[in-house]
Amino acid sequence: MTTEDLDREKPERPRKSLADRTYHLLYGRITNGNYTPNQKLPPETQLSREFNVSRPVLRAALERLRNEGLIYSRQGAGSYVRAAQAQALGFARVETIADIQRCYEFRLTIETDAAFLAAQRRNEARLKEMEEALDLLNTATGSMTHREDADYAFHLAITRAANNQYYEASMRALREHIHVGMKMHGQSLMSDGPKGLREVFEEHGAIFEAIRNREPETARQLMRQHIVNSRDRLFGGGLIDLSS
Repeated sequence: MTTEDLDREKPERPRKSLADRTYHLLYGRITNGNYTPNQKLPPETQLSREFNVSRPVLRAALERLRNEGLIYSRQGAGSYVRAAQAQALGFARVETIADIQRCYEFRLTIETDAAFLAAQRRNEARLKEMEEALDLLNTATGSMTHREDADYAFHLAITRAANNQYYEASMRALREHIHVGMKMHGQSLMSDGPKGLREVFEEHGAIFEAIRNREPETARQLMRQHIVNSRDRLFGGGLIDLSS
């Protein structure tokens, strides 16, 4: 390979990093409901200016979203948000604090086993998705904020790493429900100062390490403890009696 060939390759690394960042920004807007199902995304020229990236970088991010089924294209009309999978599965909307508790309860049954399987089946691509979400969480933690989109992306990446479409489909269907709990949890963390945010980030990091090190039982236990901790921080240890 010539020096000229190497020079041509060098820009690809920062471009890929910018594409990853742009992907996560768009992903967060879609999963948080900033762009609603079947809504047309802003023009590429507008998004390029907003994210301060070139059109090729933006298109790489859009292609990734398209491949994951979050957006679709209409010839000559641009890109549109695909209707949420949650609608197909038919989960009712969150209406009460009891619904949030029920969501945590359900997450304990699926995310713990998903973490177990992820530690057995993860590949480099899925690990990279988790790392990218962790980077966003780390930056947010340093800025004394909580990123619900990055938090959800981390948990979704774990279900994807389990390589079982039912876990991933369930997580996508629960996106709105999980987001409500994560947002309230994040607000409670910020009211407690930097210690709480840092503890939550460290919990995520420990789960990632267990999955990366192929420690299934540890990953399951850490995921369970993380969800329990999040629930208890939100509810202050006073859970609602759901027997009636």
